[in-house]
Amino acid sequence: MLCPIDFVSKGGKGLNVLKLTEKEGRLDACCKYEDLSRSRAAKLIMEGKVRVNGLVVTKPSHPVTSEDIIEISLPERASLEVLPENLPLDILFQDECLAVINKPSGMVTHPAAGNLSGTLVNALLYHMENLSSVGGRERAGIVHRLDKDTSGLILVAKNDKAHLALSRQLYLRKMNKRYFALVFGSMKESAGRIDAPIGRSPKDRKKMAVVEGGRNAVTLYREVATFPNKSLLDIRILTGRTHQIRVHMAHIHRPVLGDSVYGFASMPAVPRLMLHAWRLSFTHPQTKERLTFICPPPDNFLVPDGYIKARSQEETDE
Repeated sequence: MLCPIDFVSKGGKGLNVLKLTEKEGRLDACCKYEDLSRSRAAKLIMEGKVRVNGLVVTKPSHPVTSEDIIEISLPERASLEVLPENLPLDILFQDECLAVINKPSGMVTHPAAGNLSGTLVNALLYHMENLSSVGGRERAGIVHRLDKDTSGLILVAKNDKAHLALSRQLYLRKMNKRYFALVFGSMKESAGRIDAPIGRSPKDRKKMAVVEGGRNAVTLYREVATFPNKSLLDIRILTGRTHQIRVHMAHIHRPVLGDSVYGFASMPAVPRLMLHAWRLSFTHPQTKERLTFICPPPDNFLVPDGYIKARSQEETDE
């Protein structure tokens, strides 16, 4: 069971305080949010790191309601030394609350150990004076991420209040993210839904896979055009699991072209991963206006412009 929440506060010396926006649920399920998995929440509960109305609770199954205040004490992570870098940044929109960026293929979203430079966050720290601190300096401003080789729209928060509001939209599936994917082979159906849980691959822990007991993952797809041995899909994800589109498309034996991790050895060579985040729709956290941004793929996406433009003109969240 998933329990939508409101944050009373977040990030103050590792302490997050939240309230439910639905009537009741298990404590571990209701502690889950964008930055905290249910399994990690359960571990924190059993370690005595979670309080309900000021009292420590150590049972993940403990029932809670919208009348309860939940406090989660998160261990503070050691911050990486992340420096601003004067990297090119394609800013499509920005105001005092947020920015929408067109990320190029080949750019990592945020730094990690062994990869501290050349990322989107390095560029953001140089070009923007204010960024949210919810994820720490190494994830400054990052509301959601794109894989290194995926291009397209990514949303950045400039303050913590905006970040939490946008994260809540993600959690409640109020943010619409759509992608163009060029996949290997012809589709059996022109439209479909892939509802298959994703977790770490038992064969290779560096990869994700559809596994029993994995996290819920839902992908919707619609065929836009067909070409010899490949299909152009318009994809919408209802969840945001690591490598979700790539894993789900490989699961139905239609891997994304250019995917060296989940693809087939027999796929034709292409210049890049053929996955692009082309449409992003969300409610502005301050003005409450519904905003929609559209960003056609770059020239190296290898699809004639006509197909992309026709789909881009459809103003719908469906």
